[in-house]
Amino acid sequence: IFSLLFGFLAFSNPSTAQFEAGVMGGLSNYAGDITNQNAWFAAGDYNAALAFFGRYTVHPLVALRLGFNYTSISAADNKTNDGFRLDRNLSFRSKIYEVAFIAEFNILGYQPYNLQRPWSPYVFAGVAGYYFNPQAQLDGVYYDLQPLGTEGQGLDGYEAPYNLTQVSFPIGGGVKYALNDQWNIGLELGGRKTLTDYLDDVSGAYVDDAVILEAKGATAAALANRSGTPKNSSDNRGNPDGKDWYLIGGITISYNFTDNGLVGSRGRSRGGKKGCPTNF
Repeated sequence: IFSLLFGFLAFSNPSTAQFEAGVMGGLSNYAGDITNQNAWFAAGDYNAALAFFGRYTVHPLVALRLGFNYTSISAADNKTNDGFRLDRNLSFRSKIYEVAFIAEFNILGYQPYNLQRPWSPYVFAGVAGYYFNPQAQLDGVYYDLQPLGTEGQGLDGYEAPYNLTQVSFPIGGGVKYALNDQWNIGLELGGRKTLTDYLDDVSGAYVDDAVILEAKGATAAALANRSGTPKNSSDNRGNPDGKDWYLIGGITISYNFTDNGLVGSRGRSRGGKKGCPTNF
């Protein structure tokens, strides 16, 4: 992917470069241990998502995007008919703050500044840094779960506490359309492949109830085991074999800065009228 990107950059024409700034509003979801087995997302657990981005089209086929995304994710075992999950009875919520660098590949070529190619489907891939902080509710109060070490993190013989700042890899697609010379709209859906299994604070096995009660206290013990029956380290709490995902999708609106001196002044046209040459 990055070899193709650098190839386009090497042969790009500055006269076709395009900068735009925009926002996206939509929904988010998550896939992990508090979803049904093999499910792509947590059914019914949609949350609002908001993004701000700048996009630089270096070639009709390629655009680079830098964005800030804010959203939250959540899920609960009591929203399923699965017996294991109903017995486990876990739930969580987490805000996510993300900064992402993304390369977009416009399948048909996209030239919003002359409307000769006013729309294109696209695919994208990139890298992002994000912050998350899973919480769960007990007696009407939400507690941060990472400091509690609900699966023994930080205790002798267990893993270290997981980091709340992580890297993810966005991948997805969408379609963009130029309303006129200045304004674009679009529709996008993308998943984020993470390197952690703890977006939901659930991954492996239970800690012995007595061990976590002594080491971390009653709140940690109660939030580690919500089943109402005693658990020990031989009982599965989650599935450590896969990493978690979060998903963001929505509608984008952006403004083209074509004649403000940032990228130079261009002629505009519709259809076959005179405009900028195509850079292929």
